[in-house]
Amino acid sequence: MIPRHVPLVETTRGGTTECVHYGSIAVVDARGKLIASAGDPDSLNFTRSALKPLQALPFIEDGGLAHYGFGSHELALMCASHSGEAMHVSIVQRILARVGLEESALQCGCHPPSYFAANETAAPAGVTWSSLHHNCSGKHAGFLAYCRMHGLQTENYLDSGHPLQQRIRTTTARFAQGDTIAQGTDGCSAPNFAMPLKRLAQLYARIAAEESPEMQAITFAMSHHPDLVSGTRRADLAITQSGRGDWISKAGADGMQAIGVRSQGLGIAIRIADGNTRAVHAATVEVLEQLDLLEDPSGTPLAVYDCPPIRNYRGIETGGVVPVLKLIGH
Repeated sequence: MIPRHVPLVETTRGGTTECVHYGSIAVVDARGKLIASAGDPDSLNFTRSALKPLQALPFIEDGGLAHYGFGSHELALMCASHSGEAMHVSIVQRILARVGLEESALQCGCHPPSYFAANETAAPAGVTWSSLHHNCSGKHAGFLAYCRMHGLQTENYLDSGHPLQQRIRTTTARFAQGDTIAQGTDGCSAPNFAMPLKRLAQLYARIAAEESPEMQAITFAMSHHPDLVSGTRRADLAITQSGRGDWISKAGADGMQAIGVRSQGLGIAIRIADGNTRAVHAATVEVLEQLDLLEDPSGTPLAVYDCPPIRNYRGIETGGVVPVLKLIGH
C-alpha cells in the first residue's frame, strides 16, 4: 500500500513555495501507545541505519562486550553511522584487532569519509580510503565479533541465511510485535528491514526507557558518545547534545530519523518520503518544539537546522526551509 504521507516541510524561493517534502511522524511510548502523529504512522518504512542498535543487540545479549573486554566506546561505534574521523577509525581497528581479524574481513565497501560532506570541505585529492572509513564499519566490526565469538563463518556474514542475520531478523520481528516486516539490502550490503513507523518509534522508546541491561548499555553508549555515533557537525551529534543527556538519536539514510527521550519514555520516528536530508533535519527540530521538548533552538546546537536559509553559490539568500507539519495528539 502507498503510505498516506502528508506535507511536512516546504522550501521557498522568493517567498513562494517551490518544493514540498511529504512524510510521516510517529510519537510512541514504550508500551506502543501512539501519543502523537502526522501522516501515516502505520506505514512500512525501511529503517536503514536507525536499525543499528537492534543489529548490535544480539552481540550484547550474548555477553559479547564482556567476552572481548569492550566498553561503551566500542558499542557506540557498533551503533554508529560515523564520519570516518581518526577517532572512529581507531576504534574500529581496535575491535578488529581484539577479535583477531584484518580490515579485509569488512564487507561494507568503501567511500570517502562523511566528515568532508558534513563540514562542507573537499576531500583531499589522491588519498585512498579503506573500508575502515565507511560509515558502517563499526557495525560490520560488531558483526564479525559476534561471528568469532560463536565460531561462525565470517566470509559470508552478510548472507541473509547466515546465523547472525537470521538472529537479527528474529530480533527485529520480536520488536515489531507481530506487525509486518520486509527485508531488503542496505547501502553497506547488510540485510535491512522495513517496519511500521510506529514500531521504530517504540523501539527507541524502549531503548531510552532502559528496560533491560542490554538497552541500558546501548543508551549509555549513544548518549555519552554521540561524537562516535555520528561525527563533527552531524545532526545526530547536535540532537543528542541539545538533549543534554536525555535523548538518544540515530538517523537513517533516505530521510529517516529516530529519537528516544529518556525522561518521558517516548520514541520519535520521522520519515521524509523523498529522502531529503535538510527536510528531515528541519522536521526534527519542529517535532521537538511541538512536543515541548525543545523550547528555543537558537541556544542549542540544533539552531543551524531551525528554518535555515537557502543560499546560492554567491552566498545570496534565495529562500528557506520551512516546516509545515502539525502533530495530532491521540
